[in-house]
Amino acid sequence: MKWQKLLALGMAAVMTAAFAAGCGADKPAAPDKGKKIVVGLDDNFPPMGFKNESNEIVGFDIDLAKEASKRLGREVEFKAIDWSSKEAELKSGRVDILWNGLDITEKRKENMLFSEPYMDNRQIIFVKKGTTDIKDEPSMAGKVIGTQSASTSEEYIDGSAFFKEKVKEVKKYSDYVSAFMDLENGRIDAVVGDEITGRYYMSKHPENLEAVDVAIGEVSTFGIGFAKDNKQLRDEVQKVLDEMKADGTMAKISEKWFGKDIIKK
Repeated sequence: MKWQKLLALGMAAVMTAAFAAGCGADKPAAPDKGKKIVVGLDDNFPPMGFKNESNEIVGFDIDLAKEASKRLGREVEFKAIDWSSKEAELKSGRVDILWNGLDITEKRKENMLFSEPYMDNRQIIFVKKGTTDIKDEPSMAGKVIGTQSASTSEEYIDGSAFFKEKVKEVKKYSDYVSAFMDLENGRIDAVVGDEITGRYYMSKHPENLEAVDVAIGEVSTFGIGFAKDNKQLRDEVQKVLDEMKADGTMAKISEKWFGKDIIKK
């Protein structure tokens, strides 16, 4: 009967192994340590991500991404992309993450996964210093307005009957810096754009620009974008972001770039 006992033991071992494998199937995969993370960004979007005088990519989101990658034990590469083609870059795998002041919208959720929001962002009006006839959205009637292509401001403007029917012209730029430069030079009457980016640019040119402190459209939130099928990376990054928020690291990075902690609680 030895053979029957051996057979029984063998079957028990197979069933135990199968049970263990089945139990492990629901466990999340281990972090993919060592593999480089490629972050796609608009490298002319201060203070979130931009090139400094030494041609190095720096910024608030850059510092966040570097710290998150360090905690994950992975290298990070920052890749400048055409921001209007960001969904295609992500879907094709040419970048792993979009991390650059990316507003979370229902439309974008159709094409990508998002982290939890980490910062609020309003769309407001910026004008040349001394401008008195633009005080809110209705007062932009008959004016030439600038904004950035593929931005949340553009989405709002494109869906607004007021901008289609009442505004003289909407000029769309590849980046906000170009729009602000045209505003300074009098080529447009106002810029509708991200408050965070605009106020940072304005702080560098305080003698030329000022903000009209009125929100245009709804307040949006910034998040990190991932490919639809890359939930594992999203979960890994979210975990270290939560740690960075809990231990005060995100607050310190915020204070470095904005002078105060504006991380979403």
